[in-house]
Amino acid sequence: MQQITRVNHLGIRVFSLASSRAFYEKLGFKFIVGPVGPEPVAIMEHASGVNINFILNAAAPTETNVLMDEAVKKAGYTHVALEVNDMDAVIAQLKTLAIDITEGPVVFPSGTSVFIRDPDCNVIEFHQPKK
Repeated sequence: MQQITRVNHLGIRVFSLASSRAFYEKLGFKFIVGPVGPEPVAIMEHASGVNINFILNAAAPTETNVLMDEAVKKAGYTHVALEVNDMDAVIAQLKTLAIDITEGPVVFPSGTSVFIRDPDCNVIEFHQPKK
């Protein structure tokens, strides 16, 4: 479909707006509005233009992610990959922020990645393309 111009936003179901907001603020996201709407939703945005809609009706988080950590793999979105321009700086900032790297650095043919988890065990990849 040629009319698609970009990703507009990511929808992430979360348990606690306060916990999610605090975590994503550490990554540089700014709170825009929320909760709003019938489901309800809160919105955060990064200066890069990445927009996240938190759907605020998840059950309490568990220690695992049903799409990533269970032996039987279910269909669904497994992670978001955020492109970065300095992986060493990202790794240093994550350490300073006391955010655990759950995997990586991993070198792929396309570049290098590290993975973290948010308070609800959602996976976030930071990917620096190969030069």
